[in-house]
Amino acid sequence: MKIAVFRALQLGDLLCIVPALRALDAAYPDAGIALIGLPWAAQFAKRFRRYLDGFMEFPGFPGMPERSADLSALPAFFRGMEKEGFDLVLQMHGDGRFTNPLVALMGAKRTAGFHVPGRFCPDRDAYLDWRPHEPEVLRYLRLLASIGVPSKGSHLEFPLGEEDWVEARRLRLPERGYVVIHPGAQLPSRRWPAERFAEVADELSMDGLQIVLTGIAAERDIVDRVKANMRQPVVDLCGRTSLGGMAAVIARARLLIANDTGVSHIAAAMRTPSVIVACGSDTQRWTPLNSELQRELK
Repeated sequence: MKIAVFRALQLGDLLCIVPALRALDAAYPDAGIALIGLPWAAQFAKRFRRYLDGFMEFPGFPGMPERSADLSALPAFFRGMEKEGFDLVLQMHGDGRFTNPLVALMGAKRTAGFHVPGRFCPDRDAYLDWRPHEPEVLRYLRLLASIGVPSKGSHLEFPLGEEDWVEARRLRLPERGYVVIHPGAQLPSRRWPAERFAEVADELSMDGLQIVLTGIAAERDIVDRVKANMRQPVVDLCGRTSLGGMAAVIARARLLIANDTGVSHIAAAMRTPSVIVACGSDTQRWTPLNSELQRELK
């Protein structure tokens, strides 16, 4: 059996479907399961090779903002999908307004996903109603349950290899005596002011905790603004770690303070306590689940 999961989104979005990937792999241990995603997600598929057997790059599609559509690449993409001959393609990319027509063109024997009333729905029996505020992790477990795949838990994962731990050790950070502050976020509207992060960092530093700033190279300006507003010393790791290295740093931290972005889900996967500032995001949908919240939602 060949199964494809379509989710051409960023890190936090992909981490939210790990419980679904785990359940899918358990239900179909002999199946080939592939992720269809943005170019960067090839490394995600490699890291989660316990659940994923392959990766296919999504070239973009008109109307979808995640990647500018490469119209010249679309015919080859659809030919490749048809050649793969997937038995099932799961649409795990949003409410289906743009993605359901796309998935319908992939040539699979069956598809399943979500739809909004009044919009295109490839199969009324296989496409569930879209609930805007449903917790993202539980949403895709509900989809799998509808096709007979039982849950294997809603907990997140982020597997680390020895190279990730070696990278973290080379930074010579204190053993669990530091706080990670991650002030970046993909959308400017989702970023708490740098001055506020600096105030919190200074207070924690005066309590005897080492402050570690993280971020990708493109977030250098944001990290520099936090540093410029701080009075206490700080370790600046912006642009100095790989994704796995940063996850290992978070795993050993006493606390993560960040915007509502992908590192929030890394912290949840690592069981690292976190304080997440949500500036406009849907907290009911994106808050990492814990046992208390799950009981409340049920």
